[in-house]
Amino acid sequence: MRFLSDKDLRQELNVQQVIHLVETVYKAKSENNTETWPTIFYDFVPGKADMDIKSGYLKSDKVFGHKTVTWFADNEMKQMPTLMGLITVFDAETGKPIGLTEAAFITGIRTGASGAIGAKYLARKDSEKLLVVGSGNQAIYQIACALSLLPNLKMVRVAGRDKVKLKKFVDTISSRLLHEFGINAEKILFEEVGSLEQAVKQSDIIITVTPSRTPIIKREWVKKGTHISCIGADMSGKQEIDSSLVSEARLFLDDKEHCIQVGEIEMPLKEGKITESNISGEIGDLILGKMKGRTSNEQITIFDATGMAILDIYVAKMALRTAEKKNLGVNFEI
Repeated sequence: MRFLSDKDLRQELNVQQVIHLVETVYKAKSENNTETWPTIFYDFVPGKADMDIKSGYLKSDKVFGHKTVTWFADNEMKQMPTLMGLITVFDAETGKPIGLTEAAFITGIRTGASGAIGAKYLARKDSEKLLVVGSGNQAIYQIACALSLLPNLKMVRVAGRDKVKLKKFVDTISSRLLHEFGINAEKILFEEVGSLEQAVKQSDIIITVTPSRTPIIKREWVKKGTHISCIGADMSGKQEIDSSLVSEARLFLDDKEHCIQVGEIEMPLKEGKITESNISGEIGDLILGKMKGRTSNEQITIFDATGMAILDIYVAKMALRTAEKKNLGVNFEI
C-alpha cells in the first residue's frame, strides 16, 4: 500500500479539483450510492482537545475507509499542528488496504469546499461580502474555496477571539492564497472584524468555523437574503447560531442523520424550536436539481455540514490513484 504525506497531497490536490470531488460525493449520496457509518467522538478536554473517527462506503467506487482526526488546541504553544490525523482507504471487493494518507490537508480543503458549495447553491447570485467567523485552521480553506467558486466576491471579513492572532492571519491571507493555493486575490479586500454584530449585518454570506457551544450569531443581526454555511458544529452540544434563526431559514444539510445528532440543528431540535419538517433536504438533492434551493432574494438560507468520511475517503482515493501513476509517496508492504 501507499502512504501520502501532507507535502505529497499538496502537490496532488488543488481547490477546483477538490470542489468537483466533493460535489461528486454529494450527488452519489443523493443517488443512494454511499453509506455513512456512525461517528465516534471523544472529548479529552472539552473545548480544548478532542478526536473523532468517521467512516463510510462509496458503493459505486467500491471503496470504504475511515478517518481518525485529532484537535489539540494547546499544540500551538508546543509548536505543533493543532489538527492531525490519518485516512485509510480499502478496496470494497477484496478488503485490501489501498493506501494511507495524512488527514489534516484533505480535511481542511474538502471542508472548505463544502462551505463554498453551500454558498454556491444557496446564496444570492449578487453576493459580494463574505464573513468567515473563526480564524483557526479552517479559515484559509474556506476563503480559498469561496473565492474559487463565488466570482462576485469583493470583500472578505474574518472574525476571531484572539485579536493578535486575527491580525496576523488577515495580514497574510493574500500571500498564503497565492503560495498555498495558486489564487491571486489582489482585487479582494480583506479585513479583520472589530464588531461581530456590525460585520454580520453587512454580510451577504457567512461561514462559521468555530468550536462554540453557545450561539455567537444572533437572529436580529442577520439581514434578509443572507446565506450561512454552518461548518463548526460537528460534535454534540456545539452551536454557532441562534436557534430562532434556524427556525426561520430555508435549511439544507450534508447528512440528515448526523446533522440531527451533532450538527447545527441538534440544539434547535432538542429545544423544540424546529422539527424535522423544517429540513428542506440534503445538498446532493439540490445539486442534482431534485428540489429548489433559495426561493427569493429575501430568504435566509442555511447549509448545515457536519462533514462526512465519504468525502475524505473519495478525495484520498483519487489522490492515491494519481500518486501511483506518478510514483509519489512511499510504497510499502504490509
